[in-house]
Amino acid sequence: MSTTLITGSSSGIGFELAKICAKNGHNLVLVSRNKADLSSTVFKDVKVLNLSLDLSKPGAAQKLHSITQKEKVKIDILINNAGFGDFNLFLDADSTKLNSMINLNVVALTELTHTYAKDMKKQGGGKIMNLASTAAFLPGPYMATYYATKHFVLSLSEALAEEFIQKNVPITVTALCPGPTASKFQESSNMKVSKLVKGKSLPTAQDVAEFGYKEMLKGTRVATHKMDSKFKTFMPRVLPRKVVTKIVFKASQPK
Repeated sequence: MSTTLITGSSSGIGFELAKICAKNGHNLVLVSRNKADLSSTVFKDVKVLNLSLDLSKPGAAQKLHSITQKEKVKIDILINNAGFGDFNLFLDADSTKLNSMINLNVVALTELTHTYAKDMKKQGGGKIMNLASTAAFLPGPYMATYYATKHFVLSLSEALAEEFIQKNVPITVTALCPGPTASKFQESSNMKVSKLVKGKSLPTAQDVAEFGYKEMLKGTRVATHKMDSKFKTFMPRVLPRKVVTKIVFKASQPK
């Protein structure tokens, strides 16, 4: 039975991924600042190590790895889902929040990927899924730092996938790129006022999780959810970036 580690697992896409993995027989290591609610019966037939850890703090990724080593838990699948955004003009943003965002979305993700990929190589293989976003393909006025972090996640994931293939390392890397999703992310990021989401019917976290899980198993390198999201990823290929940036600015404004 394989073991899957999921960060940001207390709600949204991460929690839905945890339920899907459990239904498919995966033992779980669930990591979040607030422990996931394990009252659901889907977790009763698998082993669960439920950890409360703020991965935006320095050294947290190494601490997590030390815990799994101490517990002798072999991680077969790593899902880097934890992350947050902040809907705000860059000059109005809180610098502490921006630093925490970079630490979580970029630094912790990189450290966990690096550490557990080394373990997976020794173990004979594994799978990694990193939560990117359609934001990864675009410049993002009103969420400039968040978009930039997701571009990093996408670029890193694609590069690692190619390295592993070329060097015969039996690890697949998938960048899951959903568009706006109905989850607590909209509230925590103050994004509910944006034209991108306000008054719109959004895919559910369960929809995105089911799609991502299937694409991860297939080893898909970049998995973009829904046709409208795929259009966003195509737009920078046909329009000048200055034009794309203006379009995103207008589409993102408070409604």
